[in-house]
Amino acid sequence: MTARLSGAAGLGLLGLVLASGAALAQGAPMLGAPQEWGMGLQASGGPIKDAISSFNTLVFWIIVAITIFVFILLVYVVWKYRAEAHPTPSRTSHNTVLEIAWTVVPVLILVVIAIPSFRLIYYQDRAVDADMTINVQGRQWYWHYAYPDHGAFTFDSYPVQTAELQAGQIRNLSVDNPLVIPVGASIRILTTGQDVIHSFFVPSLGVQKYTIPGRTLETWIRADRPGVYYGQCNQICGVNHWFMPIEVRAVPREEFEAWTAQARTRFAEGLPPGPPPSALAAQPAPLNVAEARR
Repeated sequence: MTARLSGAAGLGLLGLVLASGAALAQGAPMLGAPQEWGMGLQASGGPIKDAISSFNTLVFWIIVAITIFVFILLVYVVWKYRAEAHPTPSRTSHNTVLEIAWTVVPVLILVVIAIPSFRLIYYQDRAVDADMTINVQGRQWYWHYAYPDHGAFTFDSYPVQTAELQAGQIRNLSVDNPLVIPVGASIRILTTGQDVIHSFFVPSLGVQKYTIPGRTLETWIRADRPGVYYGQCNQICGVNHWFMPIEVRAVPREEFEAWTAQARTRFAEGLPPGPPPSALAAQPAPLNVAEARR
């Protein structure tokens, strides 16, 4: 997932990301967001992203080994069979051992990649003994969330417009009503679409699932650290599809229960759910508003 920020805002966000990594040991909130000039995957906020990062590392080192081997082999062939050393070229057209080797070795490499890949796919697919369920519906151009286990209240989540950004909010990523989850809970996510195919994608939590009209798909998430985790629709669902940001706010269990009670009361009054009680405390140090708006 990419999200372009201006120079100063990007540096500010980079500082927040680096600071969040150092603060994890102290239980400080984590910021799951893209960073300017970032290398590698986003920091992990839960077990699914841990598994994805581990698999990514495995494939990376396999690619490194293959690249080094092919490079050394090319250098050796160029040097060994240069015209000065072999003025009369060989007319060999068949080598049984070599042909078996270049068929079997790639198959073995693919097996080494396939086994953990299939395990990861099944691990992401369904929640085992989920603590709660949240329904996610993709709509043009916003998200609709429902909490069937906590009073069946629902609400819409719209992106915050650039002109309305407040301190600490990120352009094209912050929303008016974030998805709030309890820290440490395994949460079943059921996705569907209202109009076209969208994609519920939060990199730092390791989740990506299509929202398809007429179908219900299942996945799950778990945030092991309190903090704010950002995502976007990464399905090309039409013009302006990148203006479908996702903001997941993970708070302690008691604060989540307080938020759901507050949300039920506010919905009874015809109001949106409002931020969780610890929204300001859990939010990392704010970006400069003027810079964030650029």
